[in-house]
Amino acid sequence: MSPVRTFATARRVLTQLRHDPRSIAMVMVVPCVVLGIVAWMFNATPMVIDRFGPMLLAIFPAFVMFLVTSVTMLRERTSGTLERLMTLPLAKADFLVGYALAFALLAAVQAVVLTAWAHWVCGMDVSGSLAGLMAIAVLDAVLGSSLGLAASSVARTEFQAVQMLPVVVVPQLLICGLLMPRDQMPTLLQWLSDAAPFTYALEATGDLAAGRGWADAAPDAAMVAGFVVLSAILGVVTLRRRTP
Repeated sequence: MSPVRTFATARRVLTQLRHDPRSIAMVMVVPCVVLGIVAWMFNATPMVIDRFGPMLLAIFPAFVMFLVTSVTMLRERTSGTLERLMTLPLAKADFLVGYALAFALLAAVQAVVLTAWAHWVCGMDVSGSLAGLMAIAVLDAVLGSSLGLAASSVARTEFQAVQMLPVVVVPQLLICGLLMPRDQMPTLLQWLSDAAPFTYALEATGDLAAGRGWADAAPDAAMVAGFVVLSAILGVVTLRRRTP
């Protein structure tokens, strides 16, 4: 693995994204619009956005970045770009880590913008550290990108990449504690939620938003970071040069 080739790959991906306004709008504008609609709906009861806003900050960045990353990565294979790149002295790790760095930067910007929008525009009050909440939102967005890179390795078309969303993301939304407390779920679902990265993302943002210290959120943040690394390794191992 070469740092020069890795950063060159990241720069190429960022250049492509800069000339793709639809993807930029998908990443930056759509989550803010959705969160704004939620805040508007419950304008008369601000405690709703105070309670559910941090949860949405844990979910939205990961959700959107998963979709954008998996489709973009699949497009590299179906267009033959990946196959041409692999004829160069470019290791799979160079390519995938470069991609991960590019989308991690995009994810960081998205998470910071969305958190700022939720706090200063939508009126979401945070009892704890706003900077810490932003950091967790960034980590959640990177998680979405990492899962998207791993999921794209098993898809053959962009449509199949989109289909991975209900396979990988939606089940986690159902069991991560967003819809009901995990301790009220059946035992089997509790076990499954323990293996879902969204569970730890949701708990970390909830701890910080409730005013707890970073020490309380750190174990969950570490679990999210572990899933990021695991997904990246899985992506490197399963990466194919092109889609058959």
